[in-house]
Amino acid sequence: MDALEKLKLLGPTTRYEPAEEVVVSRRLPPPKNAADLSDCITHAMLPNGKRIAMLKTALTSACERNCNYCAFRQGRDFRRVTFSPGELARLFMNLHRKGLVEGIFLSSGVAGGGPNTQERLIATAEALRHRYDYRDYIHLKIMPGAERDQVLTSMRLADRVSINLEAPNTARLAQLAPRKAFTKELLLRLHWVQEIRRGMPGRWPSSSTQFVVGPAGESDAELLVTTGYLHRELGLARVYFSGFSPVPDTPLKDLPPLSPLREHRLYQSSFLLRDYGFDAEELPFDTVGNLPLGSDPKLAWAQQYLTHTPIELNSADRRALLRVPGIGPVGADKLLRERRRGRLRSLTDLRKLGVVARRAAPFILLDGRHPGRQLTFWPGGELDA
Repeated sequence: MDALEKLKLLGPTTRYEPAEEVVVSRRLPPPKNAADLSDCITHAMLPNGKRIAMLKTALTSACERNCNYCAFRQGRDFRRVTFSPGELARLFMNLHRKGLVEGIFLSSGVAGGGPNTQERLIATAEALRHRYDYRDYIHLKIMPGAERDQVLTSMRLADRVSINLEAPNTARLAQLAPRKAFTKELLLRLHWVQEIRRGMPGRWPSSSTQFVVGPAGESDAELLVTTGYLHRELGLARVYFSGFSPVPDTPLKDLPPLSPLREHRLYQSSFLLRDYGFDAEELPFDTVGNLPLGSDPKLAWAQQYLTHTPIELNSADRRALLRVPGIGPVGADKLLRERRRGRLRSLTDLRKLGVVARRAAPFILLDGRHPGRQLTFWPGGELDA
């Protein structure tokens, strides 16, 4: 089997691993001559905002861990393929020189133990960096059980590293991946990543993780308490929530797929934890620890806490401004700068700063007054009081 045939067989399985932000845009058509590789190449937005065509693949689809939900699990009956590090590096560079891909997300099934698998991932990245002098984007997975020196070497080679926790705690992981140890094999590696960044000078990659949401019966609160800890204590740039989708010939094949709306609410909440100064305990969970599906979590929080105690935008600090629906981090910074020039007096002033005024209006004061709204003489219009 040639390398392209291997890549095509590995492509469909990589869709289960989120990597960077997938971009759907008419301005980014599929790469030319890449139709046969559409399952392997995604348009992604990098942490610095650059948009690239990224190859998503794995070194091997062989895996000894037998996770209950996974397409790679040992017990599944499908054709396995394996790249050697040199073979995959050579294939990627051929695609890169043809202009089909600009970056790579490299994962693997665990074959021969976590350290041995990590060594092959490292060898692939080293071939790209040193043999081919490739200087663009590499996202490298850290395998369960990888050694600390391997984590350090991976970080020196990559622009992002990630370790999939899969579940928010030990009990839930046991239902998804009974052969994995939550703290000893997975979470500890994320601690190492942060310790290396804090303790050694240099340019270090960002880090991320992934949860498989749904089949283990975890609550949103369980996921988001762990998410808050990962952002706050371990410096994770991104937590991905991969909604469960049943895979044939796995123990969980008969469970229903996750509602996309639940996945969306989890992402909204994770951004509140990462970018808006919220703690997990403040999120509007119901009595069993789940988020309301009918309202975005920031709006639900504001309706509970700000309806009767609105925030004065002319004096509130940044943390308070970020609690207001319609005001994001960029808008809050613009508000603070604008206040040095003069007072904010109308919803029009807010719109000029990029604030979504209609969302903010019920929860704010401007010079001690609720910003009034009245209908204009044309349908759908509104006029600042």
